[in-house]
Amino acid sequence: MAELIEFAESATGDRPTSQSADYRLIREAVAYLHRAERASAGLEDLSAHLGISPSHCQRLFKRWCGLSPKEFASAIALDRARSLLLDSASVLGTAHAVGMSGGGRLHDLFVSHEAMTPGEFKRRGAGLAMSWGVHATPFGAAVAVATKRGLAGLAFVDEDKGHGPDDALNDLLRRWPGASVEHRPEETQPILDIVFDRSRWNASEPVRLVMIGTDWEVRVWQALLQIPMGSAVSYRDVAEQVCTAKAARAVGAAVGKNPLSFIVPCHRVMRSDGGLGGYHWGLNRKLALIGWEAGQLAADARKP
Repeated sequence: MAELIEFAESATGDRPTSQSADYRLIREAVAYLHRAERASAGLEDLSAHLGISPSHCQRLFKRWCGLSPKEFASAIALDRARSLLLDSASVLGTAHAVGMSGGGRLHDLFVSHEAMTPGEFKRRGAGLAMSWGVHATPFGAAVAVATKRGLAGLAFVDEDKGHGPDDALNDLLRRWPGASVEHRPEETQPILDIVFDRSRWNASEPVRLVMIGTDWEVRVWQALLQIPMGSAVSYRDVAEQVCTAKAARAVGAAVGKNPLSFIVPCHRVMRSDGGLGGYHWGLNRKLALIGWEAGQLAADARKP
């Protein structure tokens, strides 16, 4: 583990990017905007809080997500979340129908997935060879864990809790205590190159996932894959899709155990009243993901 800490502190990810560096400021901006008394903060106030000029602030947001600071603030506002939830049940049902008949497109990022067998799950990873790496992403440092069958874990480093890459790795590996794990970032980086590059999201090069969890957890995670970018659903909606609305609390527990951040989009699940609910990797990051996705959709709308 000392190797991980030394590596992460020196490199802050295996391949640092300007987007990852931008996220440090974005994270501060999100935390500032999320405070109720500052939800309508103007550009001057926000840039002053970040310690940068208004023009620099504008360029930062445009570069990172394609939105102006004002547009980003609107994208993460509570009113917008509530409006998205108005159509949540129909969105999830439609996405499910498309996923069942559309050749496996389960959400915007094409994926193929499989679950560990009950026997493999019971063995808690015994005999399973896994590779890991710490990588820079548009949402900060993340730890990726993969097997030869596909990506098994992707966990952001939760800076809001004072965590480091070692905490993120341990959080993933506690699920498979018997696995043999080696630091091989060259095996995990190509996967993340696809995951965080929208130009490479296509059916001919799907991201292969290996879901390691109980049957119930896997069923919930599969339902989350059906939520399109720019949409939001409630825990109750997911419960109705999986079994019954009465299981909303159990759905919430399974969502909280999602080991594949961003790819399995648990950040698109909210409370029925439009509240954020929880997020395993920090609520500021959940808001950042929602705002970033709004920017991607806005860019799509501008295309001829």
